[in-house]
Amino acid sequence: MKNLKTLGIDLAKNVFQVHGTDSKGKRVLSKRLSREKLIQFMVNLSPCLVGIEACTGAHYWARLLGSMGHTVKMMAPQFVKPYVRSNKNDRNDARGIAEAVTRPDMKFVPIKKVEQQDILLLHRARELVIKQKTAQANQIRGLLAEYGVIIPKGISHIDNMVTILEDNKDKLTIKSHQIFMRLYKQFKIYTKQVDAYDKEIEQVAVKDPMCREIMKIEGVGPLTASAAVATIGDAKLFKNGREVSAWLGLVPKQHSSGNTIRLSGITKRGDRYVRKLLINGGRAVVKNCENKTDKRSLWVTDKKHRSGYNKAAVAVANKNARIIWAILASGECYRKSVSQTH
Repeated sequence: MKNLKTLGIDLAKNVFQVHGTDSKGKRVLSKRLSREKLIQFMVNLSPCLVGIEACTGAHYWARLLGSMGHTVKMMAPQFVKPYVRSNKNDRNDARGIAEAVTRPDMKFVPIKKVEQQDILLLHRARELVIKQKTAQANQIRGLLAEYGVIIPKGISHIDNMVTILEDNKDKLTIKSHQIFMRLYKQFKIYTKQVDAYDKEIEQVAVKDPMCREIMKIEGVGPLTASAAVATIGDAKLFKNGREVSAWLGLVPKQHSSGNTIRLSGITKRGDRYVRKLLINGGRAVVKNCENKTDKRSLWVTDKKHRSGYNKAAVAVANKNARIIWAILASGECYRKSVSQTH
């Protein structure tokens, strides 16, 4: 099919809809293909521009189609939606994708390498174990309360489970004591798994020169550094640092008209996990800035007094995101601010 220049693919698990257009945007192809048939079809197709939505398995398909010689561009679903006409179905979705990918001002999602996905897999697995650990702790706390045993706030108190059970022997039966010990053993397994993931992520961060450089930034540790590097990927795809902070949802939401400018809270777009890590790192910086005299700490202290603790933490997260982009894009070393002498 020589006149096919652009192809929109609506991705799925088993059945895929493709929509092809020529250089003038006129439809030349519209068909439904199975997973195996799609691979065969794309191998035999002349290299063309392929548009896909960012969804489950999208990075795998982008790498696979790219290896076949096609130019693959990935878009966020919310940017494709305006181009979907009439009712929502696979055919209209594929047509909308084929049209959206040709827009000159369209913003595309960076395609992740397998190595980046491996690092992010570590983070996702760690997050899952933390959720399971928290759920286990809450269940132990709630079940003990049914027997009149109240554990103080904080997950660290669960570590004193043996002592708590011994001190409240008169309230528990032999059966309940055995079950609570079993639940506690499961809690300790989750704790060991979290520690193992933390060590593995730290090893990854220490081996990567970019991560080592990023970890010199105040409020950025191995978790944030490795997650940011794996998520951002090629920093040169972004025009500037502000584009990265906007991509991570760390800029104010705008609802302006005419001369009236209305700014509200942050947009919270993009990767929620990286944003959370940056803001938590920002909180640590804000908490420890009072007794420091370097330029950055003085700025944070002033921001904290003027805007409050939370806004200052988000401001630090925003600044850190921009610095991370600058290091990744330029390859330069981090220049730490020098203390001011009075």
